[in-house]
Amino acid sequence: MSTVLVIDDELSILESLDMFLSEKGYTVFTAASAKEGMLAFKNFEPDVVILDIRLPDEDGLDVLVWINTMTFSSKVIMVTAYHDMDMAIRSMKKGAYDYINKPLDADTIERTVEKALRAVESDRASSVFKKQVDMVAEDVIIGNNSSMIDVLKTIGILCQNTATVLIQGETGTGKELIARAIHKNSQNNASPFITVDCSAVVESLAESELFGHAKGSYTGAHSTTIGHFQAAEGGTLFMDEIGNMGHPMQVKLLRALQEREITPVGSTIPVPINTRLISATNSDIKDDMNSGKFRRDLYYRLNVFEINIPALKERPTDIVPLANHFLQRMMGPFGTLSLSDSAANALITYQWPGNVRELENVMERAVVLAGNNEIGREHLPDWIAGTSPETPKSSQGSGIINLKAIVDSVESHYIQKALVSCNYVKADAALMLGLKRTTLLARMKKLNIN
Repeated sequence: MSTVLVIDDELSILESLDMFLSEKGYTVFTAASAKEGMLAFKNFEPDVVILDIRLPDEDGLDVLVWINTMTFSSKVIMVTAYHDMDMAIRSMKKGAYDYINKPLDADTIERTVEKALRAVESDRASSVFKKQVDMVAEDVIIGNNSSMIDVLKTIGILCQNTATVLIQGETGTGKELIARAIHKNSQNNASPFITVDCSAVVESLAESELFGHAKGSYTGAHSTTIGHFQAAEGGTLFMDEIGNMGHPMQVKLLRALQEREITPVGSTIPVPINTRLISATNSDIKDDMNSGKFRRDLYYRLNVFEINIPALKERPTDIVPLANHFLQRMMGPFGTLSLSDSAANALITYQWPGNVRELENVMERAVVLAGNNEIGREHLPDWIAGTSPETPKSSQGSGIINLKAIVDSVESHYIQKALVSCNYVKADAALMLGLKRTTLLARMKKLNIN
């Protein structure tokens, strides 16, 4: 059951909100001062706090800041009798989830608390990665699937060294996101992170792009220019789609990695490099080696550590948490949207040939179409909305349906929804689902639900 803490020095407001929210099914705690409120927060860890800005013993904004240092998931709704725009802006800047004025309207309170609880649910769905790697919000990685947890563990190892890394995965799985996670959590995170798309580099200019060139080394070289390796000195160079690099440049890259030095085009003086290289490819690089397209010795040099990112269709339990994460990020701190059950089912039964990038684009489209309403199946593209657990589409057009994966996906969705609704009390969630607690625990273990 969701919990709400009300902190206000007006006893009439405490009593009315206690009665109103209790009738709506929430567990309510009340406090008449900042000191009582902070003590109650520590004791009960509520999901939502309704906080008066003006309190007798302390400024409500100071209490807001204190609450935000205690938790990342609780949402604070600020309340004031003074219609002050500056105060509203200050509240939002200090981390308030929303701001409402007195006299309090019952519909506004109910709607705002419901929105705040959906935001809490979204934050908790993404908490797996928050415990693994400390990252900025726009670069958060969502992953409850066992393969993604292995990826997160590998990131944790790689943050402690400067080993060369090869990331493999389909287009749209988030290879650059993984590379940035490694860099941002390493000891060299203050140094540059430079990205180069090897598929977009003209072959004749590849050497100059990577190693730089001296003035006059070729027509148009009007000045000495450093390349990507030197630009990333002390930091990380991320070479995306490295499988598209031509043979001549592969030879030169191999030598640079072996000798830890480069020679700019038109120069005879080698330059030492201290740059971590992370490369990525969406092709099967072993097939490229066997066909002679990619040098075997360069592959072994790049593949000191290998990370394989699973396709989204291989991790269906992550689809709804990812969708909620995108919705929360798009709506920002001023609101949130939720997925209907029918929309969630459509998402988890679709095959996602474009992977996480496609899901993000679909959520952006849904936000525009839904406005302030719940996202339903009708807000999804036809090729996704037309998918159901009984008639899923195959991204490969083969007609092959992995029924077990679909059943597991749907089951995982409803188990996670029940856990959130019951404030993660497993006994209550089992009762809601009509299961024994031991059965629920067994299903959670099987489906990798933490």
